[in-house]
Amino acid sequence: MRLAADSGRRRTDARMLRLLLIAALLWGANIATANQDALPGASRDAGMLGGSAHAFLRVDEAYALRAELRDAQVLVQWDIAPGYYLYKERIGFKWKGKDAAEAIVVTLPAGEAHEDAYLGATEVYRGTLAVTLPLPGSEPALLEVKSQGCADAGLCYPPRTRVFAVDPVTGSLDETEPEQIPVTAAQSAAPAPATGPADLAKLLWMALLAALGGMILNLMPCVFPVLSLKVLGIAAKGGNGHGKALHGLAYAAGVVLSFVAVAGLLLALRGAGAAIGWGFHLQSPAFVAALAYLFVVMGLALSGMINLGSGVMGSGEALARQGGYRGTFFTGVLATVVASPCSAPFMGTALGFAMTQPPVYALAIFAALGLGMAAPFVLLTLSPALLRRLPHPGPWMDGFKQFLAFPLYAAAVWLLWVLGNQTGVNGMAAVTGGCVLLALGLWCWEHAKLHRRPLPLRLLGALICVLALLVLRSPLLDERPAVRTDSTGAWEDYSPARLEELRAAGTPVFVNVTADWCITCLANERIALASEEVLAAFRDRGIVYLKGDWTNSDPELTALLQAHGRSGVPLYLFYPAAAGAQATLLPQLLTPSIVLEFINTR
Repeated sequence: MRLAADSGRRRTDARMLRLLLIAALLWGANIATANQDALPGASRDAGMLGGSAHAFLRVDEAYALRAELRDAQVLVQWDIAPGYYLYKERIGFKWKGKDAAEAIVVTLPAGEAHEDAYLGATEVYRGTLAVTLPLPGSEPALLEVKSQGCADAGLCYPPRTRVFAVDPVTGSLDETEPEQIPVTAAQSAAPAPATGPADLAKLLWMALLAALGGMILNLMPCVFPVLSLKVLGIAAKGGNGHGKALHGLAYAAGVVLSFVAVAGLLLALRGAGAAIGWGFHLQSPAFVAALAYLFVVMGLALSGMINLGSGVMGSGEALARQGGYRGTFFTGVLATVVASPCSAPFMGTALGFAMTQPPVYALAIFAALGLGMAAPFVLLTLSPALLRRLPHPGPWMDGFKQFLAFPLYAAAVWLLWVLGNQTGVNGMAAVTGGCVLLALGLWCWEHAKLHRRPLPLRLLGALICVLALLVLRSPLLDERPAVRTDSTGAWEDYSPARLEELRAAGTPVFVNVTADWCITCLANERIALASEEVLAAFRDRGIVYLKGDWTNSDPELTALLQAHGRSGVPLYLFYPAAAGAQATLLPQLLTPSIVLEFINTR
């Protein structure tokens, strides 16, 4: 009877933690969707970037297009504003009649050589571009004109189509079906080359990079405690290899499906016009707070203060049979959630490419990322030789499990620091109090088991936990612009206007796009960018160091990330002094020698 009661209690407690996890995901989705309503352009002029110092032109101002009917030809001319350009290979023409459509083969003039982050070596047009097209006959027809361009300051416009009704008999030419929605920074996206059979090799290569990045995620401090607990669970289990292999597959399913779900939400929000990238959920203070709650609860469980059921944490008897497989699946979900602040090598290139592809291909790359992250654990469960090398169960496991609580507490403190940068000290204090309430509520729930009448104490514990969750809806968690100061004078705040000003003056520029919740970013800044050797090299060579903070949502920085093939931070760019020189992308993991090599050889 006692075993049955313990088993039932574990299942109930496991459901509680799962509900907390699902609530955290829903909070992130809710806030991300709410932020969409406040995107620049919704209440401001469409050409402005959220009140920034730099105003990007509307698409019809940046690429003024006119068409005229002259004799038996149509003259199509773009007047391209200074600081903007059109891609040669993105220009296309098509005649549409009543029964058929016919692409127009046109020999375009030579353009200006341009090295593009997506298209590689290509040609662009600046100033004025005029093209003459022959009429398809004497019948009325529609002329479809396609183009796409970017701004030098870092914004790329989506592909644009203009349609003109041409009647050779009456000599009339009028635009029809004009675009109604001007392009803003929130709608911007980098060029998206179509994926077809010719791109299959590149798609497979990017999937491989994503898988490698996923494997490296297992070494990140966000993921390591969760994975260690899961390995402990495998070490503690008896049974045959078949059962352990099923646990590996259940874990992989949890990881992969979670990555695909987050990617699907990301693609949906971007398709709706939101200026977001990978890690967007961590730009929501409510999600960061919910994640801090989760780390605190996990830490309390490992410390032995509360019992949440070993099936959730990845060790013990509850991992046997069907319930254990469910617990393993949710451990994969949990590992994905706690991995979200991390960015491993190879991930940036792969995920940046994924954001330019059709949804099916993009989701495939995210699935490859999940498979890479799950691969080490799956290989462990599938290999009897590796399983035999695991340490034997013993009293040491309890001590090691309790020790792993401290990295989780440290992670919660770090998340509270991130929250303080997002919302201010009052928001951080409110969530810290919420963590205390959550611990008290769970303590009441746990100690109710010792009472002859546990219901009142359990109700009190549940009420206190609800109060802790209500903190997540507090107005104290509203985003506040972070006030960034650099007492050393080593760097300046990034803005497109400042970057454009420096480049026009022929000044070399180093750009760092970072976020407080990005562990890789913080490590790179501490190890490489804050080193005296690198800062001295910046001073000696007259390099201006610009830092952009993506901790909270920032459409300007999102546009810059997209323009250079990245869906999230970190992003490091070096602009040489030569006028018009393209930026060089640095690796996502930096050392002083890597930075010095880039600035010395370019």
